Amino acid sequence: MANHSNNGSFLFSSESVGEGHPDKLCDQISDAVLDAHLAQDPEAKVACEAITKTGMVMLLGEITSKAVVDYQKIVRDTIRKVGYTDSSQGFDYKTCSVTLALDAQSPDIASAVHLEKSEDELGAGDQGLMFGYATDETEECMPLTIDLSHKLNMKLSELRKNGQLPWARPDTKTQVTVEYMFQDGACLPLRVHTVVISTQHDETVTMAQLQDDLMQKVIKVVIPPHLMDNRTIFHLNPSGKFIIGGPMGDGGLTGRKIIVDTYGGWGAHGGGAFSGKDCSKVDRSAAYAARWIAKSLVKAGLCKRCLLQISYAIGVVDPLSLAVFHFGTSDRTEAELLKIVNDNFDLRPGAMIRELKLKQPIFQRTAVYGHFGRKEFPWEQVKQLKY
Repeated sequence: MANHSNNGSFLFSSESVGEGHPDKLCDQISDAVLDAHLAQDPEAKVACEAITKTGMVMLLGEITSKAVVDYQKIVRDTIRKVGYTDSSQGFDYKTCSVTLALDAQSPDIASAVHLEKSEDELGAGDQGLMFGYATDETEECMPLTIDLSHKLNMKLSELRKNGQLPWARPDTKTQVTVEYMFQDGACLPLRVHTVVISTQHDETVTMAQLQDDLMQKVIKVVIPPHLMDNRTIFHLNPSGKFIIGGPMGDGGLTGRKIIVDTYGGWGAHGGGAFSGKDCSKVDRSAAYAARWIAKSLVKAGLCKRCLLQISYAIGVVDPLSLAVFHFGTSDRTEAELLKIVNDNFDLRPGAMIRELKLKQPIFQRTAVYGHFGRKEFPWEQVKQLKY
């Protein structure tokens, strides 16, 4: 298939996975552990991974905290809320085993990053590079492809939990392909080209009923009708039967859905995952700050599309580098936008944590349906810029 047409348009796809996907289940467990520590000890240092397979969850990583946490309860409550409540679904919060392999944070890292240091002296928790992206193609300043993919999964979960899709089970995946054109560097969505939904289901539903429910109750409710036409392609459970899902179908691991978590393949990604990490880890805090900056620039009308990169070294307070790209969508130079960023944002780790209130126990909510584009998070609140 050719991805470019004669009129200069092109196809771009993004995917999302639902809360019952085994990797997403692990992300939610890791962030539930983080929230439990932050609720009691805002200074907790947490790096918690989770792995899952049939009938088991393991927590592993490094945690230094004054909190007293019931890990068994946190893990089981998270699985229950997702919807794995009976062994007939292939996974059951009541009977799965939960094992721990947790140590304290390395004293070498602690002394380099935060011990005996004020908030403004905190060093980066690791080296690395982080990106933020924003585009004016949606109200949320998110790419339409990932925005629609997440909303399809959210609708699937809503209808499963309220009983309107009684056959549905928690493991879901969606993917949306949009036909775009570039207009002076900005992204202009033309139409939805393809929609893919794969959802776990029980043994009773027919494929015809499943596909009709997905079309009538999910797709036509979520995707605006003007974006679909008689050429739009739909693949609804294209593999056919999908009864065995969740950890029984595939092993899960924290941090394996980093593109789902961010911009759906648009912009760029530095490679660091988010879930299970307190925000002394710049993989998380600087990615949030970079999104905050990019969205603030777009919402201010300074550009229509923005990509920002930041890099750090472990234990070092100030960023090593900062770059802004506007893809030709601004009447200012990138050097001028960079000056606006430097004049309005403090990218030292302690300052980012303070300004974005990143010691609050808010992270389990980020672990499904994307960390960006959702108004409830501080990094999505646009900063009024002075320039």
